Amino acid sequence: MKFSIQSNELQKALNIVGSIIPTKSTLPILENFHFSLSGNNLIITATDLDTSTSITVKVKTSADGTIAIPAKRITETIRTLTNTEIQFIAEHDGSKIVMRTDNGEYKLCGESSDNYPTIPVFKSNEEIKINNEYLKRLINKTSFAVSADELRPAMMGILFQIKKNEIRAVATDGHRLVRIINSTFASSKVERDIIIPSKALTQALKSIEGEDSTISLNDTHIMFSLGDVTLISRIIEEKYPNYESVIPIDNDKKLIVDRNQLISSVRRTAIYASSTTHQVRFSLKKGTMTVSAEDIDFGTEAKETLSCDYSSDPMEIGFNSSYIADILSHIDTNEVLIMLSNPTRACIIKPIDQETGENLLMLVMPVRLSS
Repeated sequence: MKFSIQSNELQKALNIVGSIIPTKSTLPILENFHFSLSGNNLIITATDLDTSTSITVKVKTSADGTIAIPAKRITETIRTLTNTEIQFIAEHDGSKIVMRTDNGEYKLCGESSDNYPTIPVFKSNEEIKINNEYLKRLINKTSFAVSADELRPAMMGILFQIKKNEIRAVATDGHRLVRIINSTFASSKVERDIIIPSKALTQALKSIEGEDSTISLNDTHIMFSLGDVTLISRIIEEKYPNYESVIPIDNDKKLIVDRNQLISSVRRTAIYASSTTHQVRFSLKKGTMTVSAEDIDFGTEAKETLSCDYSSDPMEIGFNSSYIADILSHIDTNEVLIMLSNPTRACIIKPIDQETGENLLMLVMPVRLSS
């Protein structure tokens, strides 16, 4: 295999696909990139067996071939180069790989591509097109609330509900929940619920360019066609929790408050909260709310008062400071609407004004107030 390419172009390609590569794996071959060169098209592939991504880049070619090359070493080498042309020469069996620039020469050992996992040819049963701005927003607004609990695999992904006249994305970790509905989407043929691993969606987010993307589906996998990038991921084949049943419909106490002021207040007072509970307390009365936190063990305490629009009965409710700050930071409007019922019931948070064709709802569970 012989080719040449500008280092900044190669670095960009490696960065796009490289985050799929596991840092430690029981299969060391997965810690490699797979390079496949045909004509002037270099296809760079990475996989962790659950998710595979590949990118096609144009190169100046002397000889075709395939090779598996250590990801960490080549990435760190290319990253530290100033933009220059790299000549890349590799033996088929990976025993010798040489990268040359005007100022240096770098030798390393790879492996035969015969040892690299075969990425199966994707056969699609269904296909949809989606506006890239919608897709980015669906991922960005939900991915932070995905669970990391391997005992609940369904919640480690984002639920996409594809309907005839809308698309929904839902994520929950049991403490908070996000549901975003886009009613400008239309699907003439596909109506289906799928759970996509958050890792795959985070990877797809890095590669989204242009106006539209194509998403292909079969019974077990999903494929994103994103310009020069193709990403294939398994679908999580578990039943998603009935999230609709936990969204309260009778939260009649309404609080409207400046989002930025509330985030800042929560983050400051949380410095003084217990390192075990991370609890902040909202004390509500007409026209004002007090945000406070304390750590009895260390004798620390903080309290701030904010003006707000609240006219219901006085109320005190506690939240995990990280959860409430995360939710507020994923809302775009200057003011937020917080809908409450009582100190033990889930709280709904919404932007004061919804985007056109969109319905965004976030939910957070309160924590028991310490006396």
